[in-house]
Amino acid sequence: MVDLPDTLLSGYRSFMASDFSEQRMRYKELADQGQTPETMVIACCDSRAAPEIIFNTRPGEIFVLRNVANMIPPYEPDGEYHAASAALEFAVQSLKVKHIVVLGHGRCGGIKSALDLDSQPLSPGDFIGKWMSLLAPAAETITANTLMTQSERQTALERISIRYSLNNLRSFPCVDILEKKGRLTLHGAWFDISTGELWVMDSESGDFIRPDVDEMPADAEQEADPAA
Repeated sequence: MVDLPDTLLSGYRSFMASDFSEQRMRYKELADQGQTPETMVIACCDSRAAPEIIFNTRPGEIFVLRNVANMIPPYEPDGEYHAASAALEFAVQSLKVKHIVVLGHGRCGGIKSALDLDSQPLSPGDFIGKWMSLLAPAAETITANTLMTQSERQTALERISIRYSLNNLRSFPCVDILEKKGRLTLHGAWFDISTGELWVMDSESGDFIRPDVDEMPADAEQEADPAA
């Protein structure tokens, strides 16, 4: 008996009949030669914000790390288990990616929990609470701002979390050294699930700006670097 949800098996059949069939040679090439993505995307594990779909990428084009609220913790070589740091290390040191994009999104559940200062742990381990405590100082400041609406607080912390992760990325020596040498660039972006809008962080001001993709030629839009 095949023990998988029917929806997954049905999706796999469609994948084999369409995507895999159309890109069979590319998959074989990736299997034989390995992956050489130029971009790493650090995204949320939210099922509504898949980077491969948002950026319309082909297999092997982006290396994706997904976790709650697209977070990167500070560099801590303490001998403990660090999944996010391990993925980052592999992308930078082994795959030698040229770009790292921290991709946040609207209506993020992790961010919502960080803003709820009275929320109770979901389990005795309180793994989400511990993880989101990385944003505790910013969450407390935003929550104290009575002039902001709840949706404004949510969006503000979603974007601040992107800046936090970018700062934490630079605490990793391999990232800091390569960025200063011009061999690695860091980017921030925020995706609105409701409208499909992508807002890109200006590297100098830190502001989030929505690119006018409607004015991009169709071929340029296809070839554009998603981290640009």
